[in-house]
Amino acid sequence: MPTSILTRKSQVTIPKAIREQVRLRIGDRVSFVVRDGEIVLKPPPRSLLELQGSVQPRQQPEDFDRVRETVRRRRAEKVARGE
Repeated sequence: MPTSILTRKSQVTIPKAIREQVRLRIGDRVSFVVRDGEIVLKPPPRSLLELQGSVQPRQQPEDFDRVRETVRRRRAEKVARGE
C-alpha cells in the first residue's frame, strides 16, 4: 500500500502509481470524502455521465422551464440595478 507523509502545511503527495492509475494530472481538482473513519480521495469526473445523480433536484420532478425563467428574471434584475 503506497504511503505519503503529512507536511507541516497539512499537505500530502499522491504517489505516482496512484496518480497514474486514476489518471490525475497537474491542475486537477480532487474531492475528499470521509467514509467510516477513512478518507477517500476521488478524482475528477471525466465525462458528464460520471456526474449523473451528483446533484439532487429540489423537487421531484424538477421543472426546468421554471428554473430557466427564474435565472432569466434574476439576471434581468441585476442588469436593471447596474450590477
